[in-house]
Amino acid sequence: MANSPQAKKRARQNERRFAVNKARRSRIRTHLRKVEEAIDSGDKEAATAALRAAQPELMRGVTKGVYHKNTASRKMSRLSSRVKALS
Repeated sequence: MANSPQAKKRARQNERRFAVNKARRSRIRTHLRKVEEAIDSGDKEAATAALRAAQPELMRGVTKGVYHKNTASRKMSRLSSRVKALS
């Protein structure tokens, strides 16, 4: 357990940051799941719309430090290629 005042403050800040990041990660995963579901259903219009909604969320996660830039780019690339493959 933290003993010094500085360590106690850092522990409080880490808890708050963890909660914010967890909520942000959950929000991004929800958007990605909607894209996956649209792809699985075979509806290209819904998948395209879901992908368009997921892109800014994923990139916002990058700017906020939740995801690495390459990770987000890889996810976007793979999803967009799967949406493009729908006919």
